[in-house]
Amino acid sequence: MLRPLWKTSIALAGTLAATACSGSDAATSKFPTWHNTQVNAVSRMAVAGGVVAVTSMRPDGALETVAVNLRDGKRLWAYPATMAGRLPGMGVSAPAIVETPGKQGVVVALDPGKKGKWNATLVARDAHSGAQKWTRPVHSTFGPQRCGPYVCLSEHTALAKARMVVLDPVTGKQLWKLPGISEVEWSDQSRVVLLRLAANPMVESYEVKTGKLRWQQPIEQALGPGIDLSGGWAFGAAGDDLVGYVAPYTNPQSKKVSTFGLFSVGIADGTINWMRPSVVRVYPSGSPGFAPVVRPVDPQGAYGGFARLDPASGRVVGQISATDVPGSGWWLAFPDRMDKLGFLKHGAKGTAFDVAGGKPVPVEEERGWSFCVTDPKPLPLKGQPPGFYSTAALCEYDLGTGKRVSPVAVPPPWFTGSQDGWRLWRDEKGGLHAVNDHAATAPGMYG
Repeated sequence: MLRPLWKTSIALAGTLAATACSGSDAATSKFPTWHNTQVNAVSRMAVAGGVVAVTSMRPDGALETVAVNLRDGKRLWAYPATMAGRLPGMGVSAPAIVETPGKQGVVVALDPGKKGKWNATLVARDAHSGAQKWTRPVHSTFGPQRCGPYVCLSEHTALAKARMVVLDPVTGKQLWKLPGISEVEWSDQSRVVLLRLAANPMVESYEVKTGKLRWQQPIEQALGPGIDLSGGWAFGAAGDDLVGYVAPYTNPQSKKVSTFGLFSVGIADGTINWMRPSVVRVYPSGSPGFAPVVRPVDPQGAYGGFARLDPASGRVVGQISATDVPGSGWWLAFPDRMDKLGFLKHGAKGTAFDVAGGKPVPVEEERGWSFCVTDPKPLPLKGQPPGFYSTAALCEYDLGTGKRVSPVAVPPPWFTGSQDGWRLWRDEKGGLHAVNDHAATAPGMYG
């Protein structure tokens, strides 16, 4: 049984915010680690210039932007934060953090404060000191994002004149703009790849400094007509390629299911490398660009088995047949290397399979990572519409007993990803944790 972690918005939804995490043999005491349990992180984390920035929820339901030192996890500063026009299915917005010359950084986030037609203020602060650098009034936005050495912001998102602007992180000066709403899916110092949220969604690449269009690729070219982004989407880099996933969405009026699936495009030229239509991404699992795990769905809506794909080629590298999938009451669980797939039954004996061969394995000694909470409650956010959830946490389980493993281990790279050798994650209470095990830079489940 495939269970969604939570309900997505029936309006335009963002990335389905379900996460995963898993234990690592590398996580031993010889590596630098830190824990900061003084925060209640509810968003993804942003990292640059030696600083981690995250949106945290205070006990009274108010949000704040918190910056901590990447090296030791110590809190650097915090300021009140808000969301203005972000849709609940997208999850709580994270701050954007951009590295600037001299290994410095700027954190950009939305501060509360209604003035006339403006519902909030975009504020840029020095990443280490928190000193304010510039501000920009905001009517509605999905939140700021890093795009290479700049800041990208879709603004006026609730209005017909929605647009995306590219801003200098040091001065706030607008460099260029695009009509409509866009989301950054990948960037480096010279290029940015955007998802253009429109009736005919496009993946487009621009020169990040000038706004010159390099290439564009309609998603329907890969997956076919009938795309509707309301079900959610996710992207992840796989070397020189970008792997994208569009989730299915059932129109409440017509009851028709939109086109969905996985596809890959070349970052350099937008060429479609491969496509896997009519598969759903499962959770927990790795980034689409790192360790995609999917289930095929037939035209009648029946689910098949499970398959792990090679993000470089789209080929199946391991699968479990539909006949081996237990009837109900299970949750997916993967070990560190995702070489096995477990069906966790809480408080009871589960089952497990070897991914490469598809054969069952003895479950008594198997462990896997699955969601700590299977029925999450929406966040009691002050002044926000209901339906926002924090990014989920994973816990390690003994598949033979269905019980949590103690002591708590470090989640695996397929969940955390890695940046500058650091792997970061949040626990189920919102605490921040990190280990520097020199893992290669890679996207985690959240990208």
